[in-house]
Amino acid sequence: MDLVAACRAFVSVSEHGSFTVGAAAARTAQSVVSRRIAALEQRLGERLLDRSSRTVTLTPFGRDMLPTARQLVRLADRLEHEAEAARRRPLRLAVPAGCPTAAVARLIAEAHEQGILLDPFPAGPAERADLVTSRQVRAALLAVAPTEATWTVPLGLAVAQDPGGGPIYLDTLRPGRADRDRRPRRVWLQPEDDVPHVGDRLARLRDAVGLRPAQLTTAPTLATAAADVLSHGDALLCSAAQARELGLHWRPVGELGPAFARGFSLAVADESDTDAVRVRQTCAHGIAHCLDATQPSEPAA
Repeated sequence: MDLVAACRAFVSVSEHGSFTVGAAAARTAQSVVSRRIAALEQRLGERLLDRSSRTVTLTPFGRDMLPTARQLVRLADRLEHEAEAARRRPLRLAVPAGCPTAAVARLIAEAHEQGILLDPFPAGPAERADLVTSRQVRAALLAVAPTEATWTVPLGLAVAQDPGGGPIYLDTLRPGRADRDRRPRRVWLQPEDDVPHVGDRLARLRDAVGLRPAQLTTAPTLATAAADVLSHGDALLCSAAQARELGLHWRPVGELGPAFARGFSLAVADESDTDAVRVRQTCAHGIAHCLDATQPSEPAA
């Protein structure tokens, strides 16, 4: 017997004083309502309703049971409401702040097709790690070394003037004697690349080829860095897709080669959170598009 359905029928009939009206109010066939109340009476061991006249009335036992039956129906309704709200609770995912709006929109749509209501939250690398650790987000795309990554994004240098074929070598930015009184050309890093496996590696290369410390600088925003590339002949460390979006010319870093890349993995705050775990598989290609990664890859063992 469905105890909640039986109590719902009992409450509806007792409130309307009629099986016919009570069944209509409950949007259930009268015969079904009658069977449910009869089953409830059998379950409880006493009659709940007096059917001896045209108007249905409560028996003394029925009057005692009605408040509890109402409470059970209210709790069942609340449970269903809470379940629906939980199913529709947005899954907050911390993503890199530089993800293109159009790509993020496609990721949201891709997740929605899988029944996941995604709520991307843009943040920097360190903040994303803190957010998922403190469970302020349910999942986060973390910056990791390419060897540990699910998604990798090859990095290179973008410049305003076409450099011709081949990579751009960092040592070509080394100031000469004629440049003594000029501002040296800089390589701008984005906040997303201010992480050890990118920034530290480039800093070691800077020192090895003899650039000045100030020639490698992290910009507060992508727009700030791109402006200096256009106005001062600087170079921007970025993906090929970002360079195209900015109208710049992109080449790999000659000394580092095509393996020089950002790496990302998806961290979940709670592995029992099935929707967050599903994002790894069902939204892998949408995430790759947001990151400018060509396609997802398996992390190294």
